[in-house]
Amino acid sequence: MSDDPYDQSAPRRPEAPRESSGGGLGSLLDAPSSREPSTGLRGVFEHEELTPEQVKRRRRRGRVSLTTAIALFLLAALITVSVLGSTFRWFEVRDYRGDGKDPVTFSVADGATTGQIAVALEAQGIVADAETFVETYQEEHAEQFIQPGEYELRTEMSSEAAVDALMEEDEATHYAAVNRTLRMTDVFGVLSESTGIPVSEFEAYREDTATFGIPDRFPTLEGWLHPGEYRFPLDATAEQILQTMVDRTRTTLDDNGISDEDQIFEVLTIGSIIEFEVQPEHYDVVAGAIENRLENPDGETSGFIQSDASVTYGLDRRSYDFSEEERRDESNRYNTFANPGLPVGPIGSPGDAAIAAAADPQDNDYYFWVTVDLDTGETKFAETYAEHLGYVEEYNQWCSENEGRCG
Repeated sequence: MSDDPYDQSAPRRPEAPRESSGGGLGSLLDAPSSREPSTGLRGVFEHEELTPEQVKRRRRRGRVSLTTAIALFLLAALITVSVLGSTFRWFEVRDYRGDGKDPVTFSVADGATTGQIAVALEAQGIVADAETFVETYQEEHAEQFIQPGEYELRTEMSSEAAVDALMEEDEATHYAAVNRTLRMTDVFGVLSESTGIPVSEFEAYREDTATFGIPDRFPTLEGWLHPGEYRFPLDATAEQILQTMVDRTRTTLDDNGISDEDQIFEVLTIGSIIEFEVQPEHYDVVAGAIENRLENPDGETSGFIQSDASVTYGLDRRSYDFSEEERRDESNRYNTFANPGLPVGPIGSPGDAAIAAAADPQDNDYYFWVTVDLDTGETKFAETYAEHLGYVEEYNQWCSENEGRCG
């Protein structure tokens, strides 16, 4: 017997016979399994059977997912561009092209800096961007200043065009706004403030009517300083400025067919009174009532106009309050209660509407008028004094309900 287990000559132990029903590897190889046959690796590669509806749903989900991804990408891109555009001003209009569109008056205040002017230009829509305007200005005029005054510019001008217009000295003007119902001394103050010319230079012409071709019947320039907006050249003198205003009054008179000197005096004087007495919508009515008084000296009013505004003008007072003694004072040449007919001259400088109404008064039978509501300007007219007294009571009632308004 050999000790070598691998000795082929050594006798072997008889092998046990394999049983067909037994376990072990042999049974696995020889006998069929009682379980379902396994698909093995083939199952991994087998095609899944889907219904047409399932295929459609899967395709639809795929398209939705792709669309969502694209939308999110575009949104992110839009946000990024918006942020960067805002930061770097990609989408702002930095400048317009050309000489502009609609006319506009631009005011440069005394002492205004270039930056302040630029901001104001942008705010008024004259230039697109204040910073661009400043850059353009500094390229050519860094050592110069924009003169104060009024400039006729246009909306949506290029910065270059705006700079050129502002730097043309002939374009600059002094702007003055003269309101209605201002007395001559008030107008002088407005003109002085607007132009820088001392009030005394205007006052020097107060009674110098001949210099301006005003009829001798007028005691002063009162009545001829036409209200309105003016733009005077920067080098205009007080005389030139006053002449401009007188000329505008004369133009309005001509437009209404008034050329006779007596007519001129009557129209400007009555026009000045009605401006102080009532609202513009009643100008022609009151002008007609005044005409009735002047033409009927034997009527109830005895030819007296009886205007409170004229009395206080003669008293150099701004309110309509005056005493009974002042009402009877004939020495006040503007007192239309004590002196019949027209006062010695206008009590202000009437505008276009008042001059037109005085030149063509309404044909009516009224002699009396009173404003019964100072807030609304409601005015009532009467043919007789008795009727007028009833309206005066309405005025007194309004005054009692609005304490301090009628003093």
